[in-house]
Amino acid sequence: MARIKRLLAWVWRVLSTPAATLSLAFLTLGGFVGGVMFWGAFNTALELTNTETFCTSCHEMRDNVYQELTRTIHFTNRSGVRASCPDCHVPHEWTDKIARKMQASKEVWGKIFGTINTREKFLEKRLELAQHEWARLKANDSLECRNCHSSVAMDLSKQTERAAEIHTRYLLPGKATCIDCHKGIAHELPNMQGVDPGWKVPPELEGEILPSASAIEELRRAMNEAHAGL
Repeated sequence: MARIKRLLAWVWRVLSTPAATLSLAFLTLGGFVGGVMFWGAFNTALELTNTETFCTSCHEMRDNVYQELTRTIHFTNRSGVRASCPDCHVPHEWTDKIARKMQASKEVWGKIFGTINTREKFLEKRLELAQHEWARLKANDSLECRNCHSSVAMDLSKQTERAAEIHTRYLLPGKATCIDCHKGIAHELPNMQGVDPGWKVPPELEGEILPSASAIEELRRAMNEAHAGL
């Protein structure tokens, strides 16, 4: 009983002591509560800026690249799986996502000063913008592509002969990455004159007939050979 009385007396003294005595406790509690509120607000803002609605809120994106996306298989397909802007342009892992957001902050500068605020300006800058994105995907081994497409899950038997050959020879061993060959799959390509195509016929295959991409191409080849023999 005496111990309980001493404990109660100590609690009363603490509670009745001037606020300066409790400053450390209040600072600790206040810091914790403030940290939780800041973290929640930060993550909420982060997710709001990581939506297609946010990406297309400016006319530069809505009237140019977004319109191109709507005409591709990444937007409408038989399976009903749609890739949105952040799926392809923002990494899914938190640390990579933050780094990407920091890189993208310069886009605010471009918006303020109207870098591509007209169709004409956008077309003039298209090649430069595309090269920046190709270089980014090349550097991170097509990270955003691999969020949905796994090379180990590919059923090569369901691919065209040419695609299966190239994937087996270059993608699976890590000699090439997705963006090396798959440029312009979600947006229109810029003028590609003078741009390295990424994948080239290797010296050991030069002069050989590569596997056909489709039956139509095989038929066209056969017809050309038949006409050449006449």
